[in-house]
Parts: sequence; structure tokens; C-alpha cells
Amino acid sequence: MSDLGRIWNPAEYQGGAVTRRYFEGWYFKQVDAAESRIVSVIPGISYSADGASRHAFVQVVPSSGEDPHYFAFPVQAFDSDPGRPFAACVGRNRFGPGGMLLDLEDGAHTVRGEVRFGPWSPWPVTALSPGIMGPFRFVPRMETYHGVLSMDHSVTGSLTVDGDLIDFEGGRGYVEKDWGRSFPSSWIWAQSNHFDRPGTSLMLSVAKIPWMTGSFVGSIAGLLVDGRLHRFATYTGARITCIETGDNEARVTLADRREQLEVHVRGCRTLTLKAPVLGSMEGRDAESLGGTIDVTLRAVRGGRADVVFAGTGRQSGVEVMNAKDELGRIPC
Repeated sequence: MSDLGRIWNPAEYQGGAVTRRYFEGWYFKQVDAAESRIVSVIPGISYSADGASRHAFVQVVPSSGEDPHYFAFPVQAFDSDPGRPFAACVGRNRFGPGGMLLDLEDGAHTVRGEVRFGPWSPWPVTALSPGIMGPFRFVPRMETYHGVLSMDHSVTGSLTVDGDLIDFEGGRGYVEKDWGRSFPSSWIWAQSNHFDRPGTSLMLSVAKIPWMTGSFVGSIAGLLVDGRLHRFATYTGARITCIETGDNEARVTLADRREQLEVHVRGCRTLTLKAPVLGSMEGRDAESLGGTIDVTLRAVRGGRADVVFAGTGRQSGVEVMNAKDELGRIPC
């Protein structure tokens, strides 16, 4: 597929022939049916700014209290088939919309197994809004691009992590990805598709975005409920009307002329993941698996804001990275 064609297929590898100052990674999150075990798996590729350091990787993040496992591979171990459906591999490890097959061992850790996915619920792709970034996807040389590939899907199969068998039969999954040069200097990210109302899923991202000679705080959120995706983003005209961050906790309210989305994010024990800085996986990302997200959606009519949905997302992924206080503060 051409460079232009990839814009409308965010699941596909976006790097083309780039070999400097570039990273790309897919994020697969699996939660078992009992909601007691979570494993996130992140395959990807990393090229340093000078191109001298380059490698493929698979990062495995269990919620069991163990540190994340980072398996590094020669860059030649990475391959991705163009087109639809996408397929990517790192060594003997395979990833695609139908599932993933893992065979990882580095002398310290071992992860093996197969997980199969049901049909994905992707963020809509249209001619003028090719995914979650909307028209910002057409802007060249942004620091980070983002894609949400599945807000919610069924999961079957199992993984064995260092001898510990994790059965995902009857579980639920979520898939997103990032690519570009670096993660933002400050951000909030939260995701859950475990609410009392089946099929409900929330994804929220607020970040400092470099822009021309300055920067701005941008936001994207989607709440999938009863088959409808409620979208709030800088490019849709949604404004941040409340933002407060603390230690592994955040409150954010996004609003447009028709709706308000109020989110209270609370993490639990954080795990330190590797994150990209100018393509190299030398940064730090503190992620919490198993947090909670309180969500309230209101419809605005005639000056009134009536509750349309209220619920708590369990087994949430949570990242609150705002040590520099770059996201600002608007009292809630």
C-alpha cells in the first residue's frame, strides 16, 4: 500500500522506509473473564535519531505485580504485511486482527501462548477523518500519531507468563497504537471496556502537543455505549472545562455544544514501561493496570445538562504523566 493509502488504514505499519528518529508500537490489552488478570502486549520497532541504534521489541506488561518484560530483537526480525487485514511479526511472534501468537524467551523470562480475538470495534475511518486523530492525521511530522483499532472485542485462548497460565476464555480485549518520534512531555491516558453495561468502552487522552513554534493541550475521548460512539476532541470543537491531576489520579471534563463528558481516573500500582524519545526506547511511561474510571455523559439541551450514562470502568489502564504541570489546571 502507498504512503498515502496507509493514512486510511491506521492498523497497518506506518513507517514505510523510515530508519531514523522513529518508533511504532501496537498495544494489545487482554482481561480475563473473572476480571482478575490483565496482560498487555506491545510489539513494535525503534530507530534512534542517528539511526545507529535500531531494534524490534515485544513488551509484555502483566498486572500480577511483576515488572514488565522487554524482549529485544534485531530490527530484521520485524516484518509487516501491507493491506487489509494488517499483519505484523517480531521473530516468531505474530499479531493481527484475528489474534496473536507469542513465543518469547530471553533467559530471564518466558511468555508463550495464543490469544484469539473476536470482531473488532474500530474507531471510524472516513475520507476526511481517517481515525481517532481526525484531520490532524494529515499534518506531517507531528511528534506522535495515535490510532484506536478496537474499542472492544471478545478474547479466547491463554498465555503462560514465566510458568503462570492465564486463561482468557470469555475475556475482553482492546487495541490501539502509536507512532512517530516521541511520546508527549506530559499526558493523561485512560481506557476501560469493563462496565456494568456490556459493550461499553471509554478511551481518553489529554496531552501537550508541539505545534509550529509553540504548543497546545489537545484532547481526544470516545465513549462507546449502546452501539454509539460519542466523540470529544479538539478537532470536533470540544473544550476542556475541567482538568486536575494528582498522584496517579486525574479529573477531566470535555464539553461541546451538545454533550459533556466527565471522567475521574484513579490508578493503582504503577509499572514502569519503556517509552520512545526521538525514536529510541529510552523514556519512561508509568502505567497502572487495574485502575478505575468514573464516567458521566450528559446531554445539553436548552441550558440543561441531563445524565445520559453514568458508570464505573473496571480493570482500567491508567497513565497520569504530568510531573511538569504542563497540562494546566481548571478547577472541577
